[in-house]
Amino acid sequence: MHLGYGIYVLFHLLTHSCWCAPQQTCQPGDVLLGRCRNDVFEEKPTCTALNLGYCNDMEYSRTMFPNILGHRSHSEAESGAEYLLLSVIHGLLQGECSPEIRLVGCSVLASPCKDNKMIKPCRSTCEALRKDCFHAFEAIEMAWPYFLDCDRFFASDQEGCFDPLVRLKARQELAFSPEEPTTIIQFTYTSNTQMYSLLKRTAAKCSHVSNVYSIGRSTEGRDLLAIEFSNNPGHHELLEPEIKLVGNMHGNEVLGRQLLIYLAQYLCSEYILGNHRIQTLINTTRIHILASMNPDGYELAASEVEDNNDPEISNQEGHLLNSWTNGRTNAQNIDLNRNFPDLTSILYRNRRSRHYRTDHIPIPDAYWFGKVAPETHAVMKWIRSLPFVQSASLHGGELVVSYPFDFSRHLHEERMFSPTPDEQVFKQLARTYADAHATMSNNDTERCGASFYRNRGIINGALWYSFAGGMSDFNYLHTNCLEVTVELGCEKFPSEAELYPEWKRNKEALLSFLESVHRGIKGVVKDTGGNGIKGATISVRGIRKDVTTAEDGDYWRLLNPGTHILTATAKGYSRVSKRVHLPQNMNRAGRVDFVLEKVPVDPDFGHHFFPTLDTWDRFDPYNQFERYGEQDVEGGIERQEKPWWWSYFSQSGISPPHWLLRNV
Repeated sequence: MHLGYGIYVLFHLLTHSCWCAPQQTCQPGDVLLGRCRNDVFEEKPTCTALNLGYCNDMEYSRTMFPNILGHRSHSEAESGAEYLLLSVIHGLLQGECSPEIRLVGCSVLASPCKDNKMIKPCRSTCEALRKDCFHAFEAIEMAWPYFLDCDRFFASDQEGCFDPLVRLKARQELAFSPEEPTTIIQFTYTSNTQMYSLLKRTAAKCSHVSNVYSIGRSTEGRDLLAIEFSNNPGHHELLEPEIKLVGNMHGNEVLGRQLLIYLAQYLCSEYILGNHRIQTLINTTRIHILASMNPDGYELAASEVEDNNDPEISNQEGHLLNSWTNGRTNAQNIDLNRNFPDLTSILYRNRRSRHYRTDHIPIPDAYWFGKVAPETHAVMKWIRSLPFVQSASLHGGELVVSYPFDFSRHLHEERMFSPTPDEQVFKQLARTYADAHATMSNNDTERCGASFYRNRGIINGALWYSFAGGMSDFNYLHTNCLEVTVELGCEKFPSEAELYPEWKRNKEALLSFLESVHRGIKGVVKDTGGNGIKGATISVRGIRKDVTTAEDGDYWRLLNPGTHILTATAKGYSRVSKRVHLPQNMNRAGRVDFVLEKVPVDPDFGHHFFPTLDTWDRFDPYNQFERYGEQDVEGGIERQEKPWWWSYFSQSGISPPHWLLRNV
């Protein structure tokens, strides 16, 4: 019988027939606690050799029967549902929490016996285990086992309990370097289910500095689950920069996905272990990690790789070639990195206009008439909902960091240097990652077939190859966020043996990139009453790209060392300029605040410089993604919701074409 099917059958039997305690007039353990009498337990508890196959590696050699659960002998314990579950729990939980669950479960089934007395396991150990492993049971929709009820079968420290995990903890501590705390990570591929469980468990383990949340769902309904790290998770703190890392945008480019899962585990564990560098980073930064933007594509790519060793596949070369393409797109066959609004073309068309904005460019209405993937829409909403300062999107297929613009400034030039106004800042961001990577900045002339001679691992995106609708260009032109694209290596789906070496190559680069958000300047724009001004504009002379203030008036502006002239403006307020010098050796952002006075509003002033309600604040104008799934009821008459395009024609006064009306 297939192992997976066998586990399923056992799981079905356990959940439908064995999750309750053995049928008796008293609850398990009540007789031993002196709460009631039952003929089942008339025999006197006695110490005996442990001799329980699945538990023989416990740190003690003698146990007591009847045990806490009421089993009267070794054979009765071994035939019980609890023992059977422990023996297959590794398969049920796919390896997660298995050693801990088994050891704690054995401490209930066969508690140690000393001086003819039973010693119960510690309640604190059980509670910590439940907190750490509960999400693993949630992932397979299994209830927490009744025999691991922390209040019923465990004792407090004052009662002289013992910790069944003490030896395991000791072995783990031996693996830690005394000079630098080390995190133990299992360097294997994770399915979507395992990824969700790992992220939830990590957040539960570090609930004081971590939180998981969903930004939306994929085409096939899978969660786009993000994890954040901050000393105040779930909230934006004044002057604390927000940074995001996105992986697996192309479903078959999986190394970035795994690295971000490992990074989340690393940040959590190292914070708890007292790593000063990680504690400083999390206490001063709000970090958001979206390990998989395309979980549907990953499913297809992973199944392709699993089939790679199938002897029935005759054309192995064709199969390997497919692994470079299968799973790249989402379930709608949409390339997500070509699906964002093409704001770069709008910029190029209007760049010669003196007053045209080069930042916070609104999404054109025509975009919503195209095919917008739910993954794209979810990420766009996410990007707009938080004041991100900096970002990296992790890809595969090359070994280089590229930066905007990704779309060539000349329509017919496929490879043309197309810099943004922040060219120097972008180069420094890309250089931060490439130089900290073990091999990326090595001056190899040939990398995975492409030539980056003298670039030392970084390149302008459009100079490499041009494409429209990319996420990095959208970040830059629609928000304050500066995003680079990190190509992690030639193999899009490397072997599992390569995961640990790749983590070693990229760990320092990831940490250095996160720390680099603390460069340039930050500050608060307030009115004379001390209130923060939302949406104020901060401009830098010589750089035609402004940033705007967040909800409470705080802002961040990535800048390289040098002397800069800054100007703060807001509609209905005065303009204030300051001269700022950033020295070469600055290791944190300089603080530059502004106080603006209210002035009469000139009706002809400011409409070029400040986003308006019908552009910046409007999103999804035709309700394409936000429409309700249920029908409305008015006056007892069921009213079908209007289609998403209805408001467009209603507001414009133009009659819809007949072929659209036929479907209403």
